[in-house]
Amino acid sequence: MTTSPDMPQVPDMHWARWGDPEAAQPLAASARGLVELAFGPAVERATTPLPDVRLPEPALDPALLGELVDLLGTDHVRTDHEARVRHTRGKSTPDLLRMRQGDGSDAPDAVVLPADHAEVAAVVSWCGERRVAVVPFGGGTSVVGGLAARRDGYAGVVALDLRRLDRLVSVDPVSMTAVLEAGVRGPRAEELLAEHGLTLGHFPQSFEYASIGGFAATRSSGQASAGYGRFDQLVVGLTVATPIGTLELGSAPANAAGPDLRELVLGSEGAFGVITSVTVRVRAVPEQKVYETWRFASFGDGAAALRDLVQHDCAPTVLRLSDENETALNLAKPDEVGGDSAGGCLVVTGFEGTPDDVARRRATVSARLEKAGGTSLGAEDGAAWAAGRFHGPYLRDAMLDIGVLVETLETATFWSNLPRLYAAVADALTTALTDEQGGPIVLCHVSHVYETGASLYFTVAAKQDGDGLAQWATAKGAASDAMIAAGATITHHHAVGRDHKPWLAREIGPVGVEMLRAVKERVDPFGVLNPGALVP
Repeated sequence: MTTSPDMPQVPDMHWARWGDPEAAQPLAASARGLVELAFGPAVERATTPLPDVRLPEPALDPALLGELVDLLGTDHVRTDHEARVRHTRGKSTPDLLRMRQGDGSDAPDAVVLPADHAEVAAVVSWCGERRVAVVPFGGGTSVVGGLAARRDGYAGVVALDLRRLDRLVSVDPVSMTAVLEAGVRGPRAEELLAEHGLTLGHFPQSFEYASIGGFAATRSSGQASAGYGRFDQLVVGLTVATPIGTLELGSAPANAAGPDLRELVLGSEGAFGVITSVTVRVRAVPEQKVYETWRFASFGDGAAALRDLVQHDCAPTVLRLSDENETALNLAKPDEVGGDSAGGCLVVTGFEGTPDDVARRRATVSARLEKAGGTSLGAEDGAAWAAGRFHGPYLRDAMLDIGVLVETLETATFWSNLPRLYAAVADALTTALTDEQGGPIVLCHVSHVYETGASLYFTVAAKQDGDGLAQWATAKGAASDAMIAAGATITHHHAVGRDHKPWLAREIGPVGVEMLRAVKERVDPFGVLNPGALVP
């Protein structure tokens, strides 16, 4: 079966902001009041118009461009100003700050849009032969510098946009698997699967714009990971185009045929090959969805309650915990930041499935949360969280507009080490961003849970100093040092890109670094695949 979409993909994101410009809103009066109380009067910051963004002169020789046109056709090789701008970097705060200031120095020389695996493989092979760097581009949502290729030593840089690989290739309702091409974005994947009564259940904050290939290449985790699992847990097969040929993986749900090469591709960020299709586990579309909130007196009490649930195998589909600061600001409900808060620490629970299953699990979870000291706040706030679950990045844009630096970072560790990690990262951020005018606001939540540990997701806001780039680099470095010193991971679900590479080397050690380099050298002998990303 081959299914071709009847409706267009989600429109491209704004080139210097997050998401759909029509969905962007200025800060609410309550939120703006909090910002000015914390950081003083707003400082309006303008964005350079798109036509005025400064780009480097294209490095690709006209003869090489002609060869690309021969491979893909004139309509699918773009070198115009707008196409290059829209494929420059991702959506981290440093990325946005540079683009707002008109700095497009990392722009590709050309954007290519292959139609299928064969054309992707042809482009990848051509790039190897011609020593042209190639950066896979799905939804452009990277927040770790994963889309800015190193240029030195290459004849040019091309962005390989996968949007035309947009099909649901097949569904196996007996095995409950589906094959999706890499360019299918999150909402379209759900639409296509829903026609068969199925869901993937993967809903990260980037869901509206990120692609299936991007989910796999970054080992993404969704907001319902407690029930559906991380994206890497959903992947049972992959097709990958490399400079030395095609890699096909996924002949069985599990095997003992040596190391699992799927895990080598998952999280590889295009450095070992370009993912063109993914075979995923799917589930029946839930008949009922219910989201609730609970209040705990402290972050420690809430974390203990979450650990109790997951270690007794009764975690709900969604399970999240905000610390005192995040709860006080209502950041779990981006549409209501600055509004009244119940105090303490907010827990969000979500249940999806048949009505009987939802009722049974809600009763079990409620009993355990009450026993742990939680107070139910009902379903109203849970519904507000669900309605605003993808709106957080728009709030960051509104803050940047008035001179407030906002960024996020995440990590993970074992339950016994969680308090130490939480304190160390919060202290590092506070110290790095405090000056004579004051300090930052540091917020945190537990976003994903496991029997053995959990992730911590930090949001930090500070008055922007100058262009903000050096300011954030100092804070990011301090927080990353704190993570490694605390024995935690440098990233739980944002991937490595360029930004995390120095700390990845410290996390995996010299032998781990040599293993990554060995794979890179054999699979990508000319180093053309997303050079500068991932591999230390």
